[in-house]
Amino acid sequence: MQLSWWPLRKKNTTILGLDISSTAVKLIELTEDQHRLRVDHYAAEPLPPNSVVEKTITDPEAVGEAIRRVVRNSGTKNKQVAVAVAGSAVITKLITMPANLEERELSARLELEADQYIPYPLDEVALDFEVLGPSANQPDMVDVLLAACRKENVDVRVAAVELGGLQAKIVDVEAFAMENAFSLVASQLPGHGAHRTVAVIDIGATMTTLNVIHDRRSVYTREQVFGGQQLTEEIQRRYGLSYEEAGLAKRKGGLPDNYIPEVMEPFKAAMAQQVSRSLQFYYSSGQRAGETVEYIMLAGGCATIPGVDALIEQKIGIKTGIANPFASMILSPGVNAASLVDDAPAMMIACGLALRGFD
Repeated sequence: MQLSWWPLRKKNTTILGLDISSTAVKLIELTEDQHRLRVDHYAAEPLPPNSVVEKTITDPEAVGEAIRRVVRNSGTKNKQVAVAVAGSAVITKLITMPANLEERELSARLELEADQYIPYPLDEVALDFEVLGPSANQPDMVDVLLAACRKENVDVRVAAVELGGLQAKIVDVEAFAMENAFSLVASQLPGHGAHRTVAVIDIGATMTTLNVIHDRRSVYTREQVFGGQQLTEEIQRRYGLSYEEAGLAKRKGGLPDNYIPEVMEPFKAAMAQQVSRSLQFYYSSGQRAGETVEYIMLAGGCATIPGVDALIEQKIGIKTGIANPFASMILSPGVNAASLVDDAPAMMIACGLALRGFD
């Protein structure tokens, strides 16, 4: 068996970050300009209903066509891309290995021992690893993060990317991409996030993902079915609209006066409850001492709902802000600044993937 390398590989050229969510594909291309990151190209394109279900691609052709459109709309000429599989599809294990092993020897050792940690036949999985550093209690050993995913989850993303006219250079894990993107928003935190515990909560259309980051390292992740689609469906039911009409009205406005108090405010309260529930799962998992969440950062499309950060801070009692990975970046002339600001909280994973080009 040959290891299939996917996260954390050094590249000499920039790559596109492509986030394939349940309802949209989002693309970003970043370059360096005088020691600052610059957004060169950006676009987002909706997906047909049910082409991705709970982060599983069910219609690669429809996703591939959406990728073609998002590439065309962005204006990029780059063909190399990084994509990610959902954290729920990946098994990770922290193991220790002798510190004196060369990378080739370490790879061979992990290949031999992987069946101890992976509950699937090894010919059905893609594997990779990252050496995290010296083991705390064993100076002659190193901690190694082993990640494994069924090949079908990787292959379907690669197929959709190729149908979209691109080449998948990296297949990452969403939790790792979010950890990578955290560097772009850490400046909003005391000490730039060092020695802090931050909950990044991505509330998208159908899924809510909690990533707890301690001292800039991801220590916990969990996905739950909850998202903005529930608001869209309530608008549809309450006002007798089609799903498409409800989604448009949610974004553009024009709903009756009772929309805010009777539909929007209850949904915001449900978001706060969901955040609280996610944090309770984290605390019940037995987090290490000193990893009490000190700050909540909201990401995903639902983070742009006006006042939701203040409501969550009030309900939960933890300082809460909105993720904007572009706050310190400059923009190329062709980038629509207003659209980028609107989409910023939903672009965290795409940005984390694009940063792989600078590893």
